[in-house]
Amino acid sequence: MRRPEGSTGWVKLPIRWTVERTFAWLGRCRRLTKDREKTVRSSEAFVQLAMIQLMLNRLQPKYADPEFRYHLVA
Repeated sequence: MRRPEGSTGWVKLPIRWTVERTFAWLGRCRRLTKDREKTVRSSEAFVQLAMIQLMLNRLQPKYADPEFRYHLVA
């Protein structure tokens, strides 16, 4: 994707930003930080597993913040 004509300075490119963000999410998975898989098929499988884990954590986060409550003053 190219820069919009007449733009100056930094411009967010939506498609590129989405791809870079996804790579950053995948980079948090320890197994995917280095390319140690013997086949492309196993690498692809681990990328799919990482994205499944990411989506499951979004549906039900492990460390959800508890509901806020005021402390009762004695």
